[in-house]
Amino acid sequence: MQTQRENVEELSSQDLLKLGAQLISQGAEAKIYKFKFLGQNCIIKERFSKNYRHPTLDQKITQRRVSIEARIIAKCSKIGILAPTIYFVDFVMNRIYIEEIQGLTLKQHIYNQTNQTNQTNQTNQQESLNNMMQKLGLILAKFHSADLIHGDLTTSNVLIREIDFELVLIDFGLSYTSTMIEDKAVDLYVLERAFLSTHPNTEQLFQLILDSYAQHAKKGNEILARLEKVRQRGRKKLAFG
Repeated sequence: MQTQRENVEELSSQDLLKLGAQLISQGAEAKIYKFKFLGQNCIIKERFSKNYRHPTLDQKITQRRVSIEARIIAKCSKIGILAPTIYFVDFVMNRIYIEEIQGLTLKQHIYNQTNQTNQTNQTNQQESLNNMMQKLGLILAKFHSADLIHGDLTTSNVLIREIDFELVLIDFGLSYTSTMIEDKAVDLYVLERAFLSTHPNTEQLFQLILDSYAQHAKKGNEILARLEKVRQRGRKKLAFG
């Protein structure tokens, strides 16, 4: 008799839906499902084929991206960063089965707290937000100090875990390894642009992230100096197109 694990390896996306999997999103690179796997609630990330590529080349590229993403998720736990637990990696169907984290996105949490109307609650929530930004700075410092680049840092890709309010990094689909200061500075710039456009008038909050980052990251001050150069390039590009 086949186990559920053996059966899952042979299933197509359509079969997952027939088994009760719920398609919750689809981007340019992957489909995301909710599913129960070996008794555990999980998220399935399935990278799909690109028709414009030769099938053999496409499979090699896709499998490599799946492998890189899985390795980076696994490395997070080794360096003390919370990320979803990997349950299973299927290189035949290019799927990663990971833990479903219960909680809010940091994006939603910041929105909720910055729109708080009660004055007493505002003070308490501001202190809580400040602490959270400092924690995020520490997390990113650990991540970059291990020469990991996220590639898509946004407040939607950080979850606040319901059971303990700890920050959990998610969505490593564009992640890679690099020792280059430029890559780490660009990673921070991506976060800065996303943060300030999504959460207007929160420059002080973002500065707390950078201050904590500088304190804990290897070559943190050097990376932040490069960040300023990246900003300057960004401003020139906006000005001149």
